[in-house]
Amino acid sequence: MIDSPNITDAEFKLFQKLIYKIAGISLADSKQVLLVGRLGRRLKHYGLGTFSEYHRMVSAPGAEEELQVMVDLLTTNETYFFREEKHFEFLAKNILAKHPPGRPFDVWSAASSTGEEIYTIAMVLADTLGIKGNWSVTGSDISQSVLAVAKRGLYWLDRTRGLPKDYLRKYCLKGVRENEGSFIISPELRSHTHFMQVNLNTTLPGMSKFNVIFLRNVMIYFDGDTKRQVVERISRQLLPGGYLIIGHSESLNGITDCVKAVQPTIYQLP
Repeated sequence: MIDSPNITDAEFKLFQKLIYKIAGISLADSKQVLLVGRLGRRLKHYGLGTFSEYHRMVSAPGAEEELQVMVDLLTTNETYFFREEKHFEFLAKNILAKHPPGRPFDVWSAASSTGEEIYTIAMVLADTLGIKGNWSVTGSDISQSVLAVAKRGLYWLDRTRGLPKDYLRKYCLKGVRENEGSFIISPELRSHTHFMQVNLNTTLPGMSKFNVIFLRNVMIYFDGDTKRQVVERISRQLLPGGYLIIGHSESLNGITDCVKAVQPTIYQLP
């Protein structure tokens, strides 16, 4: 196997600027090895000898498809069901418990990756408001490839980390034949979900407003100015009294005052 070409500091800076321009992501210097590992396969695919050549390729007019491939490779992150589970406990016990019966309840998973977060939310809503209840979950991501995985809702059984067995039994179906060793989210649960490609660093597409927005484990990749812009943009999509939930390693201190802290990582629009 041919090793990936080495990348120079100047070449790495070109990709840092490009991914920041497209997605607002500040790619740390420590991510140089990750970039080489993920983009090196594209250089091999095209028979390119340097990262400069690949940068010229994705920057050229008409290269939108390969540019999307690059974005997918650099923005895809691992996730799992019921990650940071205290947020889902808060959703069930502090938000849904006070929601008027029969009223619509809409949630946006704004960086839903391969779908584990959106289906976790859907399971909590189904368990609390009923599988036939008046609720919906929207999942979005900048990456088309992870959205394709999320829409399908098919996962290998080794991806059940964090997923309670009763939820696995109630809301998932065991894969058969060519899908043996996997499970798929039940059609009834998936009927409450829909997905769309959204770049949080640009003007948002036309969307309804939400009772709760999950914006978790994505702001760690943004600088201060981008965080402020993204949070203000996202907060405008909350209904009055709606909640914004961010990742446990994140904070909005000094970023915005448009939402107020309820407890660490959980904020509310007045």
